[in-house]
Amino acid sequence: MAKKETLLIDLARPVVEALGLEFWGLEYKPQGNHSLLRIYIDGPDGITVEHCGEVSRQLGNVMDVEDPISSEYTLEVSSPGMDRPLFTIEQYARYRGHKVSLRLNVAFEGRRKFIGIINGTENDEVLLVIGQDEYCLPIENIDQARIVPQFDD
Repeated sequence: MAKKETLLIDLARPVVEALGLEFWGLEYKPQGNHSLLRIYIDGPDGITVEHCGEVSRQLGNVMDVEDPISSEYTLEVSSPGMDRPLFTIEQYARYRGHKVSLRLNVAFEGRRKFIGIINGTENDEVLLVIGQDEYCLPIENIDQARIVPQFDD
């Protein structure tokens, strides 16, 4: 994880948790003169627009004081949703048995994109089952991962 992302997490997590919510993760996308900072929050009974607004207001105040992003930026606060991104090894463990789509930083066995079932975690690796094959993917090589929602007929 980049130093900037670690700093942003250290600023955002206490704000979210002080409101009794779960800090799910963040995406920081520097884009020239204008960056995007997307914060994901969750709660035991879900997230409301009011939750997002309150986190945005309070975190915006912290960001104004600390000024961790030198360029202009957009702050977005939202629920992770049904196709929630996964950021930590604990989140992968929590979603064992769920289908996930992920993209790697560096190709593994000639592939960068995988869709499979999370079969657990081991140390800092995600165990992913695709058909009859199981892959051990180091979490630091996972660029992006999202749960693939499954709907029962």
